[in-house]
Parts: sequence; structure tokens; C-alpha cells
Amino acid sequence: KGVVYKGRTELMDPDKAQFAQKTEQRTLSEVIEGADIFLGLSAGGVLKQDMVRKMAANPLILALANPTPEILPEQVKEVRDDAIMATGRTDYPNQVNNVLCFPYIFRGALDAGASTITDEMEIAAVHAIAELAQAEQSEVVAAAYAGEKLAFGPEYLIPKPFDPRLMMKIAPAVAKAAADSGVAQRPIADLDAYREKMQSFVFASGTIMKPVYAIAKKAQHKRVAYAEGEEERVLRACQVVVDEGLARPTLIGRPNIIAQRVEKFGLRLKEGLDYDVVNVEHDERYRDFWQTYHQLMERRGVTEQLAKIEMRRRLSLIGAMLLRKGDVEGLICGTWGTSPMHLQYIDQVIGKRPGAHCYAAMNALMLPGRQVFLVDTHVNYDPSAEQLAEITQMAARKMMRFGITPKAALLSHSNFGSSDQPSAVKMRQTLAILREQAPWLEVDGEMHGDVALDAASRRRLMPNSTLTGDANLLVLPNIDAANITYNLLKTAAGGGIAVGPMLLGVAKPVHILTASATVRRIVNMTALTVAEANVGPRAVQQI
Repeated sequence: KGVVYKGRTELMDPDKAQFAQKTEQRTLSEVIEGADIFLGLSAGGVLKQDMVRKMAANPLILALANPTPEILPEQVKEVRDDAIMATGRTDYPNQVNNVLCFPYIFRGALDAGASTITDEMEIAAVHAIAELAQAEQSEVVAAAYAGEKLAFGPEYLIPKPFDPRLMMKIAPAVAKAAADSGVAQRPIADLDAYREKMQSFVFASGTIMKPVYAIAKKAQHKRVAYAEGEEERVLRACQVVVDEGLARPTLIGRPNIIAQRVEKFGLRLKEGLDYDVVNVEHDERYRDFWQTYHQLMERRGVTEQLAKIEMRRRLSLIGAMLLRKGDVEGLICGTWGTSPMHLQYIDQVIGKRPGAHCYAAMNALMLPGRQVFLVDTHVNYDPSAEQLAEITQMAARKMMRFGITPKAALLSHSNFGSSDQPSAVKMRQTLAILREQAPWLEVDGEMHGDVALDAASRRRLMPNSTLTGDANLLVLPNIDAANITYNLLKTAAGGGIAVGPMLLGVAKPVHILTASATVRRIVNMTALTVAEANVGPRAVQQI
């Protein structure tokens, strides 16, 4: 019915009256001239192109009527190329959707015991959403909108509704605002701990990683090299790593390509400020690196010429040399290629820790109602009983880094002597070695997988079992069994939520990931790498 002006009586009520102004203008067409913002919550088609032409430079048009907005974005673009447009529709950029705020406002309000929702709490939610809009995209959103550049700008003002970080940002902001405005009956004293709790809801690996993150954030030695420094997942992970103060990334790659991709992915990383680069095309250390590599390998078939070539093209080799020389404290590699391909360079340049006779890989899975660790998923094809005993002890000590008491089960097709096939005998021999070498470890076997994870079933079958409760460290007889079990559980029951692979037995903090590694997995392994780099030489030998 037109402008709400002082003196108007038609279709007026107290809610409208508070907005009434003294003016001679009576139509939308009149009042919109020179306007910076149009906010529509009315009916489809009420805003015309002629009206849009009259607005100020760079106008913000929020046409929120549903299902048909006050004006369609394409109609605006026909008359203005500087307008910023938002609607309530999912098929246009900048969808204004209450799902962005309501669940997380309520979460923060309920956790703080708020007696009401105040303006301050709503404003806090708005600021949290705005901060997230200006942040880089999460891997979830980036994957869903593959090929689109989702960086803060005219067509990306508002986070996508399914961004998993919304709860981590909004709920704590609302809880704090509730306390500040005096309506919180259970004010949250430790907001950092509350944020970590929200993160554990969003990322299932959050709980298991909590003690590792705590060490990494307080650590002094934080330089971590990433062999695949140009890779998108690595760059996105580095943004999280920098934001959370977990590490100082050193990216191996071409500086210009890295900078281009940082911009392409909408990240905020700045070379020199947030990360360092090892330029694979030119680095002052190149001569020293290839000469050192040649000295290490000259009696193992590596000539000077091959050493020069390898040190230019093998990214994991460059990373290993950085670690050996003390230019970084840890190394992450393996987001492409195979574990053996990367491990050969790690072995050549870094080697095994004192007392270790083999390497191994351990993975952790977050399954419904439990966390399980599996070895050896990626390194030893058919380990001997002696190797399995050593691997089990290394894995158990690594679990202790997570604050978890290991309960090891030696798995087999055989159940406590029901078979005398070689693999079953090997697992029984492993148990005998462990009982002699590691009396501190709670372990039993050989047993079926279901018996390992079901304490009641095990008690019925073997009342005198030396393993109490459900096993959380599963030791499998060979790489086929371990790798297949890990991938099946990860996909069928774990929702793809995993930590690892964690490289065991290596002399310095190095981890070889897999091609399926997610951004969160890279972040988790970075935190673990930093934690390992800061626990001291003696502890490193145990983890």
C-alpha cells in the first residue's frame, strides 16, 4: 500500500508505526531513488527494473519473497552490473535461509541455559555468519560446488547452509552473548573448551585428537613440510593449520602455482607471512641436498647425475632432506602415489629410529560407539611373528599419545587354536613374543574379529582370556587382511572418518598419507607430526 509515513491511517499498526517517517513521498518508485539497500519481505514482482536503475552505486538488493522474489536476479543484471543480489531461492547465489542461524542459535542458547533470545544473541549470530562467509571454503562445500569459485564477493555473501563449521562458529558466539547480556542461567566459563566440544560434534575425529591438538598448539617447533605443496587438499588443510595455530607450513612446489591456487580456492594464505616455500625449480640448498643424497646412496646405485635428477623431481625426497637438515621438524607426504614410493626416500634419508627393525602403518577409525586402531595397513606384506610383535608394541605406544589405553587383539581365521594353518601359528607365536617382551601390554589371540570386539562373546569362548573389555588395537596377519579390513570398515561403518596412516618406526616425525586423504585427515596428521616433534628424543623412540 506504499510508503509508511507519519499521518498514514490505512492498514497501519504499532509495528509499522515505529518505522513511519515524515515525507511527501508515497510510492516505492519515489523513495527508492538513491537508496543503497532494498530489503523485500513482501510479494513477487513489486520491485521494477526502472526502480533498480534509480538506486545508488553498488546497491544491495535483498529480494526475499518466496517462491517468487520481488525481482529476479537476471532482471537486475539486465539494468545494473554493479548490484549485489540475494534471494530466498536455492537456485540463485546468496540464498538467505533461516537454517543458517536457527539451529545454532538454539544450540548456544540451550547450552548456556538462556531464559530468552536477546537482540545481542541474534547480532552475535550474524557476526559469526559474516566471519564465516569471509573465510575460505570448507572441503565439504568445495566438493559440493566443484568447479565454482566460492570466495567472498558479490555472488558469495552468505555461507552455504550445509557448511559444517556453522555450529562451531555460531553456537559459541551466541552462548557468549547470552552470558554478556545477563540471560544465561548456566554461563559457559571456558569458551575454548566449548568450541572444542562443538568441533568434536562436527568432526568425529575431534575427540581422539584433542590431546594431540593441545600439544601442537603449545609447541615451539612447528615447521612441517608438505611434499605435495600445490595440491588443493594440502592448501585447504594448511589454511586450517594456520588458523588454528598448529604448525608453520613449508610447501614444496612452484611458488607462482601455489599462489595462483591459493587465490583460486579463495584462501587467505600469504607466502612469508603464513607459509614458506621450497621452490622445486630453484633453491639455494639444491647443491647441498643432492650432494648429501649422493653420499648416503653412492654404494646403493645412485650416481651423482641420478642424485641431481632425483633431488629435482622427487618431492618426498626433498621433504626428507629438509627434515634431515633441520630446516623443518616434520614431513607430510603421500596425497598421491603409493606408500612404497614415498617410503623408499624416507628410509634412504631419515631411516628407522634406534632399536627399530621395521616400519609399519597404523590407522585409526571412528566407528559407531567405538574407536579402533589397525596395523599394519600399508607397509609389510607378510610380516613375521617377530615383526608383528614389534609392530604391536609400536602401535600400542602410539595409542598412548592419544591418551588411550591399548587393548590388543591378534586376529586370525583361527579362534584360540582352532586352526594350525601357518598364519594362525604365526599369530600364536606373536602372542608368545609379546608376553615375554611387553608384559605391560594387555593382549590376547589368536581370535576372530567379532570375538575381539565383543568382550561378552570372548568370555564365553575363552573365560581365561588375558584381554578384558573390547579390543581397540587390531593386529592383522598380513597387509591384505589389514588393508581390506580398514577400507571396508572405513566405508561401510566409519563414514570415511579416519586418522592416519601413522608411520611407525621412523627416526623423525614423518607420515605417509594416502590418495584418499581428506582435508581434515591432513590437518589431524599435521597436529600429530608437530606433537611428535615436541615430545623429546626419548619419547620419539616410543612413538
